[in-house]
Amino acid sequence: MIQLTPQMRLVVAVEPADFRRGIDGLARLCRDALACDPMSGWVFVFRNRRATSLKILVYDGQGFWLCQKRLSRGHFCWWPSDKHVASKTLAAHQLQVLLAAGNPDRVQGAPLWRPVG
Repeated sequence: MIQLTPQMRLVVAVEPADFRRGIDGLARLCRDALACDPMSGWVFVFRNRRATSLKILVYDGQGFWLCQKRLSRGHFCWWPSDKHVASKTLAAHQLQVLLAAGNPDRVQGAPLWRPVG
């Protein structure tokens, strides 16, 4: 099972991916387009062209997990649109909002680190 923790690095690909790709195709996309190692343990999020489906690729140390969420109605209204970069990073709570078809830019979570005192 995949558990999202605040310490995980979450990378969202800006360009839509061809969802006919499986684990190997998305891992190659991580290397080539995002310039990231797919075996790093980071969580990679991809969207299809119609914005009705997301795929999540993550390596857990033994193998890859590939998860897909397809909306029954509507589409994912938020997606990074900066064409100058290939990816955008999100916090774990922002990915939870994205998976619920919300806007992760409009939520604010607790800081990852704060002094105890």
